[in-house]
Amino acid sequence: MMKNIPEIVFATNNSHKLEEARAILEGKVKVMSLAEIGCHDDIPETADTLEGNALIKARWVKERYGYDCFADDTGLMVEALGGAPGVYSARYAGEHCSPADNIKLLLKNLSGKTDRRARFATVVALILGNEEYLFEGEVKGMIAEENSGTAGFGYDPVFVPENSTLSFAEMAPEDKNAISHRGRAMAKLSEFLSINNQ
Repeated sequence: MMKNIPEIVFATNNSHKLEEARAILEGKVKVMSLAEIGCHDDIPETADTLEGNALIKARWVKERYGYDCFADDTGLMVEALGGAPGVYSARYAGEHCSPADNIKLLLKNLSGKTDRRARFATVVALILGNEEYLFEGEVKGMIAEENSGTAGFGYDPVFVPENSTLSFAEMAPEDKNAISHRGRAMAKLSEFLSINNQ
């Protein structure tokens, strides 16, 4: 017999990520937001790796609020820019920049470059009880010359995954989640949680 669906906190202030996670993990766990547990902290992201930042956020919630939780960090690595913006993807154009600022700077830095290969990588850190687990997802693709599409968030309007002519921002959410970096990492998390909740 299945146990009750466990509750788990997603340590993110990004409403788009929360929405995606809830869609992917529906029926496996109840995903709670930071606001729901009264956490309004500005959680630092001071590591120089995706794994490091994901673990900082998950440990922050576990240590201060006591909840099992998971957190993610995502980076866009562009070949022609030596892997930049990488771990600094969210603040590529500065500390309080918007996604549009980041895209503008990225396209400017790629201006005149023919190699537009890129990959998105996500690392999800999960803390259950006293155990820590990491799940990774990656998708390869290329950076388009200009924005297209209005769905998604972040760099989605300029990222075109392999074997597609559409940017992530032109895809239906379920189509993007099926192949995206975060979708792949979350699928591994989902499978792990299913096995643990037998």
